[in-house]
Amino acid sequence: MNDRADRRWAEPLATGVALADAQLRLCWINPSLAELLDIGPRSAVGQSLAVLLHQPEWMALAKRALGEPSPLQLRGVDVPSTRGDAGRMDVSMQALPSGELLLEVHALAAPANADTPLSATLRGFAHEVKNPLAGLRGAAQLLQRRIDDEALRSLAGLVIAEADRLATLANRLLRNDGTAARPEPVNIHEQLERLGELLRAEPSGPVIRHDYDPSLPDIQGHADRLLQLLLNLARNALEAGAHTLVLRTRAEPATRLGDRVARMALRVDVIDDGPGVPASLRDTLFEPLVSGRSEGSGLGLALAREIAREHGGELRYTSRPGETAFSLYLPMGHAHD
Repeated sequence: MNDRADRRWAEPLATGVALADAQLRLCWINPSLAELLDIGPRSAVGQSLAVLLHQPEWMALAKRALGEPSPLQLRGVDVPSTRGDAGRMDVSMQALPSGELLLEVHALAAPANADTPLSATLRGFAHEVKNPLAGLRGAAQLLQRRIDDEALRSLAGLVIAEADRLATLANRLLRNDGTAARPEPVNIHEQLERLGELLRAEPSGPVIRHDYDPSLPDIQGHADRLLQLLLNLARNALEAGAHTLVLRTRAEPATRLGDRVARMALRVDVIDDGPGVPASLRDTLFEPLVSGRSEGSGLGLALAREIAREHGGELRYTSRPGETAFSLYLPMGHAHD
C-alpha cells in the first residue's frame, strides 16, 4: 500500500484519491484530485490537509477518522480549488492499517452549462490508443476472413467487438464537452452473456453457470461501462482463486441506493467458489489501492464501485470460504428519498 509503484495504479481513476500521514500531511495525490483542486501534485506533498482542502474545520474530522473503524462521509460539500471556485463533491476519509488516512473525493454532476474540459494528458492518451486499436481490429478482421474454423472465427469476432468497445470509450473522451453520455436501454442479460464469452475465451476460463430472471426489463445505462464493471468483478474472483462463477439476476424491492430508496432494483450477483475475502480487507475492500494479492493493483473493485455509482446504484458483497457474492444493485424506475 505504501509502495510508489502501487500508487501509480490509481492514476486512471476518475475518483480523486490522496493519502495523508498520521500527522495529516499529504504524502501522495492522484492526478484526478490534483486536477479537481487545481494544484501541482509535487508541490502539494508535505502540506497539511487543511491547506489542501481549504477547510480548517475538516482537520477535526480527519483526526477523528484516523481513530474510527469505519469511513467518515461528507455528502455534497463545496470543495474550493486554488482558482477560487468551488465544486460540490462527496468526500470520504478512511483510516488504513498502515496508520495513513485515505481521502476519496467524488465530484458531483456539474450544471449542464458548466465548462469542464478534459485534461490534455487524458485526451492525448485517448487519441494515441486509437491507432493500435485500429491495427488490432484490422488484423482480427483478416483472420476472420481467412480461417474456416467456426470457433476461431468467433474468437476473432470477440477481438473485433472489444476493439470497437475501447475505441468507443476513446472517442467519448475525445468528444468530451462537459456532459455525460446519454443513458440508453441496456439488457443486462446480454451483457452477462457477453461476459461469459470473454471469460471462456481465456486460456484457463472458469466454469460459468447462469441463474437468470428472464422477466426483468431493460435498465437505463451505458452497456460498455456495465460490461467493464462485470469484467472487473469476475476477474477479481478468478485472480483470488475461484474456478466456478454463478451469474444470477433478480428483482429486489425497496432497496436503499445511497441516500435514496428504489421501489424496485435490479440485482446482479457474481458468485464465486474462491477462498473468500480476508478479514483484514473487509472494511476497505472497495477502496483504491487495496488488494489481497502482492501483485494486485487494488484498482478493479474501486473502478467497479465507481461505475455502479455512475448508474445510481450500489455494489455490495457477502463472503465466506467457498462462496463470495458481489451484488450490483441498479435502480429500475424512479427512486425516492
